[in-house]
Amino acid sequence: MRLLFKHFAPLLLAVAITSPAVMTGCRSQETVYYNQWEHDTHREHRDLNKRDEAEQKEYSDWRRGRDHR
Repeated sequence: MRLLFKHFAPLLLAVAITSPAVMTGCRSQETVYYNQWEHDTHREHRDLNKRDEAEQKEYSDWRRGRDHR
């Protein structure tokens, strides 16, 4: 068991250190797209999770359309 831990501990440590940076990078990119959608559709800024389902779906559809460009 110790041998297994000895080999995987550095890997687990690397994952633990880099995960927040990777997730923050993805989140900031999402924010850029969301802000662009609000601007393009002339909406006031509000958190996406506070919008009604129809607006969330509209954003999702808009985002999917941009990903295929």
